[in-house]
Amino acid sequence: MLNVGRLKILKEVAYRGSLSSAAEALSYTQSAVSQQIAALEAEAGMTLLERHSRGVSLTAAGQTLLGHTEGILAQVDAAEAALATIAGLRGGRLRMASFPTAGATLMPLAIASFRSAHPDVELTLAEHEPEQVVERLRAGELDLGLLFEFEEQTLLQADMTRVELLVDPMYLALPAAHPLTARKRLRLEDLAGEAWVQTSRSSPCARHVVRCCHAAGFEPNVTFESDDYLTVQGLVAAGVGVALIPRMALSVVRDDIVIRAPAPASPVRQVLAATPPGARLIPAAPAMLAILEESARALERAGSVAEPPAADGPVRDPFA
Repeated sequence: MLNVGRLKILKEVAYRGSLSSAAEALSYTQSAVSQQIAALEAEAGMTLLERHSRGVSLTAAGQTLLGHTEGILAQVDAAEAALATIAGLRGGRLRMASFPTAGATLMPLAIASFRSAHPDVELTLAEHEPEQVVERLRAGELDLGLLFEFEEQTLLQADMTRVELLVDPMYLALPAAHPLTARKRLRLEDLAGEAWVQTSRSSPCARHVVRCCHAAGFEPNVTFESDDYLTVQGLVAAGVGVALIPRMALSVVRDDIVIRAPAPASPVRQVLAATPPGARLIPAAPAMLAILEESARALERAGSVAEPPAADGPVRDPFA
């Protein structure tokens, strides 16, 4: 394979017409230039220079290689400039994915902040469930992903960067007229005889809801499924079931449902950001991670993500 650095030396020798003049221009010794040309000739498998009393001239092979060298060096310069642009966040692309509720709450804040600071970096955002986000990070199809984990699961491999952003509690949603809303303490087992509304059976949240119900000693009677939490709220409001809904999915709450924190504590999910193994980490990713951390703090300060109210406190709306 031809060495790009030696091609640069060949170009300089051809332009200067002598090894000594090229050496002076490059701040090399003449011996070093001669050795590099000899190495390039070995790589090419043929003589590139003819030496004579007045200096050197290119052979036919040398002239052919020089013709290609101009284009090769131009491409190398362009590649170096492009890399410098990406390193300086003056260009490039950041491919991201998020789960739906973070895509509706956390990601818009982060994207707006990132674009303000780095307007020349192209951002793309896809929507996937956490397992798919991890698979695409591992496959090199994403540069950054938002996902969530429950206490009993770990989705990320050890070589992936993990940045914990916030804890997202899950609250009970009941129809406003439900008699259990008057209770001071509301436990999951109090709802054992209710119909339940949840996300699709295979989704991580639905599986966790079932685990929580099992821990409370009952099998939930799931009557309706929807991956749209506004639809879940609508079904609860219509009185067809109760639900456990993550706080991030409750940025908008219907007036005809009641949100309560289950006693003794709300189930929670850990929202986190992840990037691929370090060798594939692009410069824009750490910048976005820092912005996501600040956006998560801003979301919590604004009250868009609340800690559950005390289980033995007064009955109230946890978002008031």
